Amino acid sequence: MKKTLLALATLYTLGHTNGCILMQEKSMNVNWKAYKTLGKIGVGGKFTDVSYTPNATEGKNFTEILVGSKVVINTTKIDTGNPARDETLVKFFFNQMTDKSINATIKGIKADKRVLDKPRTGIVEVMIEMNKKSLVIPMKYSYANESFQATGTIDLLDFDASKALISINKSCFDLHSGKTWSDVTIGFNTKIQAKLCDINITK
Repeated sequence: MKKTLLALATLYTLGHTNGCILMQEKSMNVNWKAYKTLGKIGVGGKFTDVSYTPNATEGKNFTEILVGSKVVINTTKIDTGNPARDETLVKFFFNQMTDKSINATIKGIKADKRVLDKPRTGIVEVMIEMNKKSLVIPMKYSYANESFQATGTIDLLDFDASKALISINKSCFDLHSGKTWSDVTIGFNTKIQAKLCDINITK
């Protein structure tokens, strides 16, 4: 009897493993942190007009639903918690770029070795197109409690954005003590639900 129950339990588990489904919404939050002064004080913000087109709304792993997903960001719509600063950033930084949008495409994902009872982690590669320049940026991701979050760093000079950097530094010279850094921390997060999953879904 015990052997029969064990066999049934095994079949039940296998059936649910094979039926692993990940589901995501068609929404994404995108944020950043820029830096000022020689003390490198961070100033955070987020974009409030982000269009996200997932590769698929459901699939068996992160690769199926994320790789190929596209993001279009309206750079004139931002929120730093300070309306006056928002206006300054749009006018003297983002509007100095050749385009009023940033486009991004998820090109690949690689999982770290899974650690029991820890968030699933790895690297997601994102091609960012900004100021007519496209670069693939590696970003570290973490997945836990239905939240997929990724962070990385870009150098504005790699995107030929020296004009915009000089412009914002000049506009905020006193507030920045004459120093506006070219490296910016970027991040995004989206909600992914895992149904019937008990295997490593981060392929």
